[in-house]
Amino acid sequence: MSFRDDSDDGRDLRKPFLHTGSWYRMGSRQSSMMGSTQAIRDSSISVVACVLIVALGPIQFGFTSGYSSPTQSAITKDLGLTVSEDSSFLYMGRLLEGFGVGIISYTVPVYIAEIAPQNLRGSLGSVNQLSVTAGIMLAYLLGLFVPWRILAVLGILPCTILIPGLFFIPESPRWLAKMGMTEDFEASLQVLRGFDADISVEVNEIKRSVASTSKRTTIRFAELKQRRYYMPLMIGIGLLVLQQISGINGVLFYSSTIFEAAGVKSSNAATFGLGAIQVVATLVTTWLVDKAGRRLLLIISSAGMTVSLLVVAVAFYIKDFVSSDSGFYTAMSILSVVGVVAMVVAFSLGVGAIPWIIMSEILPVNIKGLAGSVATLANWFTAWVVTMTANLLLNWSSGGTFTIYMLVSAFTVIFVGKFVPETKGRTLEEIQFSFR
Repeated sequence: MSFRDDSDDGRDLRKPFLHTGSWYRMGSRQSSMMGSTQAIRDSSISVVACVLIVALGPIQFGFTSGYSSPTQSAITKDLGLTVSEDSSFLYMGRLLEGFGVGIISYTVPVYIAEIAPQNLRGSLGSVNQLSVTAGIMLAYLLGLFVPWRILAVLGILPCTILIPGLFFIPESPRWLAKMGMTEDFEASLQVLRGFDADISVEVNEIKRSVASTSKRTTIRFAELKQRRYYMPLMIGIGLLVLQQISGINGVLFYSSTIFEAAGVKSSNAATFGLGAIQVVATLVTTWLVDKAGRRLLLIISSAGMTVSLLVVAVAFYIKDFVSSDSGFYTAMSILSVVGVVAMVVAFSLGVGAIPWIIMSEILPVNIKGLAGSVATLANWFTAWVVTMTANLLLNWSSGGTFTIYMLVSAFTVIFVGKFVPETKGRTLEEIQFSFR
C-alpha cells in the first residue's frame, strides 16, 4: 500500500510544517559532505547524539522545577510578600511553566522511544528523567551562590542550545512512516542505526504496524472500550498520576522547608545534597532498566517509597510529643531527614523515570498523540495540585502529609503488580500488539 496521502491538488497536506533534521537526507545522497557529518552518519552513536540534544529540554524543566527551593525565602523577603502572596506567586509560575514544559515532558520520552533500538530503549529513555534531576541539582547548586534574579536568567541557557540543535536531528522514523514519507523514514532509520547496519527487518516491522493502523487516523469514542485502547490508556495515565500523588514534587519544591522543620541548620546545602543523590540514583536506573526490567524496578521503587515515607511520618508524629531540647527529638530529626533522602532515592530508582518510558512504549500509534497528551495533562494537573497543597498540608501536619503520600505509594505497588506489563526487550510493535 502507499504510505503517502496526497491531496487533490498534488500537495501532501500531511507533511510537517517545519522539517527539521534535513541534513541526514543530504548526507545519505552526497558523498562529498563534510567529514564531521560523515562520521556521525557512519556511526551507531548518532542515536545517542540525538538523545543528548533533546535531553536539554528536560534539563530546562528540572532547573525550573528546582528553582523555587533555594530562592523562595529570598523572593519573599526582597519583594515583601506575605506567605499567601508568595504561594500565589509560586502557583502562577508553575501554571505558566506548564504550558511550555508540558510539551517537552511528553514529546521527549516519545521521541527517544521511537528512535532507540529495543535493547537500549530503557536506558536511553531514562535519560529524560536523568536530565530532569540534573537540572534540579544545578538549580540547587547555583542557588547557594547566585541571587535569585540571576539564577532565573541562567535558567534559559539549556533552551538556547536546544532550539538550534533541533534542526540537526532526524525526525522519528515511526512518525515519518505514519505520515507516509517512506523515503525520509528509511533514511532517518539508517542514520540512527548506522550507515552499515541492516535495517530491513525493522523497516518491515514498522511498515506492517503503520499499515494496520493507517486506514483510519481517528477512532470513535465507543472504540475506546476495546482492550487494545483502554488498557494502555489506563496504565499510562494511572502511572503518571500516581507518580505525582506520591508527593515527590511537594518534597522537592519544599525540601528546604522540610529540612528546616527537621532541625537541619544549613537547609539549602542539604537540599543540594538531596539533588545530587537523586542524580546518582537515576543514573543507576539508567543502567539497570534494560537489565532488571521496568516492572520489577517499579515495584521495588514504590515499595521503597512506602517504607521511607512511613519512617518520615512516624518521625514527625513522635517529634510533636517530645521536647525540642531532648536527644530523642534530635534523633527523630535525623531519622526524618534520612527517610526523605531514602524516599527520593527510591523514587529515582523507578517511579521517576519508568512511567514515562512505559507510556511511550504501550500507546498504539494511531492514538499516541492524543492519548499521550491526555496522560501528560493528567500528570501536570496532578503535579499542580500537589504543589498547591503541599505547603498547606505541611503547615497542617508534617506527619499527616507524609502518611497520605505513603498510602499512595502503597497503592502504586498494588497497581503495578496487577496491571503493568514487562516491556523489556520487546519492540514497540510487539508491545502494542500484545494488548490486542
